[in-house]
Amino acid sequence: MAKYLAQIIILGSQAIGRAFAKALKQEIAASQEAARRSGGGRNGEKRAEVNARTGMTLEEAKQILNLSDLDNIEQIHKNYEHLLAVNEKVKGGSFYLQSKVFRAKERIDQELQYVLKDKPSESEEKTRRQQ
Repeated sequence: MAKYLAQIIILGSQAIGRAFAKALKQEIAASQEAARRSGGGRNGEKRAEVNARTGMTLEEAKQILNLSDLDNIEQIHKNYEHLLAVNEKVKGGSFYLQSKVFRAKERIDQELQYVLKDKPSESEEKTRRQQ
C-alpha cells in the first residue's frame, strides 16, 4: 500500500513540475516578446509610458488607421479624416469608434513627435560630418 502511495505522490509531483516548467517557459517567451515589441531599454520605457498614457500601442493605432508605416503624413491625415467622417453620429456612426480613431491619431502623433525629437537636424548632421 505504501509503495502505491509513494508512486502516486511521485507521479503527481512530476506532472506538477512539468506544468510549472511549461508555464515558466511561456511566461519568459511572452516577456521577451513584449520587450521586443516595445524596443527594450530606454526606448522601451518611453514607449511603455506613452502606451500606458494613451491606452493604445503603436501597432493598434496603425491598425485602426489602416497604416503600414508612418512615413506618409498626408495618408495618415487622410485616413483619420475619412474614418472620423464615416463614424459621425448624425450619419449613423458610433461615438465609440470615433473616439478610437481619435486616440489612434493621438498615439501616432506622439510617436511622430518622439521620432522627430530624437532625429538629428540637418545642421547637427553636417556638424558631425565635419568633425
